[in-house]
Amino acid sequence: MLRTAASDAGRAYKQQLLDLLDIRAGQTALDVGCGPGADLPALAERVGDGGVVIGVDRDPAMLTRARERTGGLHRVEIREGDAHALPVEPGTVDRAKADRVLMHVAEPADVLVQLHRATRPGARIGLVEPDWDTLIVDAEDLGTSRAFTRFITAEVVRNATIGRSLARLAEQVGFRVETVLGTTPVFQDFPEADHILGLGRNMQNAINDGHIDRDRGRRWFDGLSRGPFYASFTLVSVLCTR
Repeated sequence: MLRTAASDAGRAYKQQLLDLLDIRAGQTALDVGCGPGADLPALAERVGDGGVVIGVDRDPAMLTRARERTGGLHRVEIREGDAHALPVEPGTVDRAKADRVLMHVAEPADVLVQLHRATRPGARIGLVEPDWDTLIVDAEDLGTSRAFTRFITAEVVRNATIGRSLARLAEQVGFRVETVLGTTPVFQDFPEADHILGLGRNMQNAINDGHIDRDRGRRWFDGLSRGPFYASFTLVSVLCTR
């Protein structure tokens, strides 16, 4: 997660999200699924000494890293909790973000209901999710690239196409959608793409599960490291107001 956030594509969309949220000094900002706390210092800088940043995650290891990362920031609170039952008082949050969280949860709409409950009227909420149906990997064997994307969407990511549904789901729970943006992270460095997108790991799983022929899958993966490399997908950012 930290390597993804530190990549050029990661920094660009995260900065865009912070700009859209327009966080003001003295506000309360909520980071749902804060993970290791990569975004919490930036949020704390924007709310200032009079504001509060709340980071919520259910993974104890991620919470430990988030606490270590924000140990010197007295205005940051790290709370253990599930996105389906946010440990936040109703109507107390001015700004909230959920970045690549809804693709993993059991019920995305229920998480959005929780965000609606936690935020006060006039609050801004930023949502960012990929649409893994748009994942493309350049290879001479186009059929295997397509089979790889189908495996990701059907077997690897729980809510693989949540990006395209964000605006619709947000409106259904009562938010007003103000902005919808699409960003296309482009990967031309094979080792970086392999690390972030899990090309080798997921191809091996696809082979083991019988979705892709072993020899064909190995030839496909081996060919990616030879010559120019290209992969991309669409990341959807939605700004809502309460």
